[in-house]
Amino acid sequence: MDVDLIFKIAAVGILVAVLNLLLVRSGREEQAMMTTLAGLVVVLMMLVQQISDLFQLVKTLFGL
Repeated sequence: MDVDLIFKIAAVGILVAVLNLLLVRSGREEQAMMTTLAGLVVVLMMLVQQISDLFQLVKTLFGL
C-alpha cells in the first residue's frame, strides 16, 4: 500500500470535515450530508481501484 493513498484519503477526509462543518453552521444540513456522501464515494472509488490492482497481482502471481 502506498503512503500516497493514505495521504489522499486523509486529505479528502479533512476537506469533507471542513465543508461539513461550514455547511452545518450555515444551516444547510442537506448539502452537508450530500458532501459527506460524496467524500465517502470518492474514497471508496480509490479503494476499489487498489483492491482491483491487488486481485490482478494475485492472479498473475499464481498464474490464473
